[in-house]
Amino acid sequence: MKIPCLLLVLGALCCAPVHADTPRFSPEQLRQDLQFLRQAIEATHPEPDLRAGRAAYEEAFRLAQARLRQPLSRDEAWRALAAMNPAFNDAHLAVLLPDWRAETRAHLAAGGKLFPFEVSIDRQGGLHLVAALGGGASALAGRQLDSINGMPAARILAELGALVHGDTPAFRNKVLERRLWLYYWKTYGAPERFALGIGGKVHEVPAATALPATMAADQSFEQAFQFRMLPGGVGLLTVKQFSWPDKQRFYAFTERAFTALRDAGARTLLIDVRENGGGDDDMWKTGIVRYIADKPFRNGSSYVKKVIEGRAAPGEKVGDVVNGFVDSWEQPEPAHPLHFRGKVFVLVGDMTYSSAVLFSNSVQDFGFARLVGAGGYAYVRQTGGTQKQHILPNTGLEVAVPRFVLDRPSGKREPVLLQPDIILADDPFDRDALINALLKHPAAASH
Repeated sequence: MKIPCLLLVLGALCCAPVHADTPRFSPEQLRQDLQFLRQAIEATHPEPDLRAGRAAYEEAFRLAQARLRQPLSRDEAWRALAAMNPAFNDAHLAVLLPDWRAETRAHLAAGGKLFPFEVSIDRQGGLHLVAALGGGASALAGRQLDSINGMPAARILAELGALVHGDTPAFRNKVLERRLWLYYWKTYGAPERFALGIGGKVHEVPAATALPATMAADQSFEQAFQFRMLPGGVGLLTVKQFSWPDKQRFYAFTERAFTALRDAGARTLLIDVRENGGGDDDMWKTGIVRYIADKPFRNGSSYVKKVIEGRAAPGEKVGDVVNGFVDSWEQPEPAHPLHFRGKVFVLVGDMTYSSAVLFSNSVQDFGFARLVGAGGYAYVRQTGGTQKQHILPNTGLEVAVPRFVLDRPSGKREPVLLQPDIILADDPFDRDALINALLKHPAAASH
């Protein structure tokens, strides 16, 4: 979204009702937080205006300053500052609500309610109901929303979308669709019922008390990591994150998966990272690529980094901007008893991000797998090393800032966005549709 478009929606963003006892922050406190925000970015990021460009970067701060002229609650302050997020064009650089997952659980535990549906936003900006909040069945699934509580759906998406972080407008839409319940609550409140305009009729629906699907997936190892054999000797390994506190458990899981592939005599492996927002590179290096690599590999090539406190190498000092090359290579293990020599396809999608993009870059550049799915969402030249210890001193809002920018292993900067080798559309109503389409594709056909 271009910066001037933000002016169309700022009035609504700062006018949601708040309770009388909600703490409010003075304009001076808010300006202090804005100054802290800028200092945090520029002390951490090697190229703060990398994606926005200098003019748009400066304009984002100028507009933010103009929104801080009256006392605001924390949620109002978040809306005022988060309106800079689209200008940053980077999911690793953002003003965020701290502990929003814990706050959501507390809200529900106290009897609060949420917008009652999981949704999808299509390429044309249409808002569709996918399931009941949490993933349950709904008779309205598949219907397109015209309005919510009398407000046109297009206006809601424009106003809420003006707060979302992400690399591209398409990526931000996918973040918003997974957290529409959160952005709606924090912008318009949490009513007991919703009047949904669908096809010229209004459907009255009670608000939900269920845990949203995007939060439920955070809780269970079994939901985050799955393996199953498909008909025809095809293995499907689903990895929804590269972050888990017990990494050995993940490594044991992937070892079992590759054992099953060997025992089944499988010749095709699908690795699904469509919902993988990243984590630690060692999880995919050790847990996956060690079993499919046939040559040395690395996660990137050239980089630029900002030297921050506690991360200075010999000869570096805090504040330096350093350019360098990734010179640490991982060695293949072709003699490993579980080494997989069949076809490998990596399924990518609208939420493949961060370390999952580095994984995709690596297997694509070194020829370990072909990428399949939808592209055009995330930059292949990824920022990383995200620091989240920046807490605004007055409002307590969180600032995420990356400390390096990494080029893909090949060093190529074109295409700019992640581009699959095989383009296949995803279906938000049927996650297996892409898998079925791939298995019918000539590239996946058995020899």
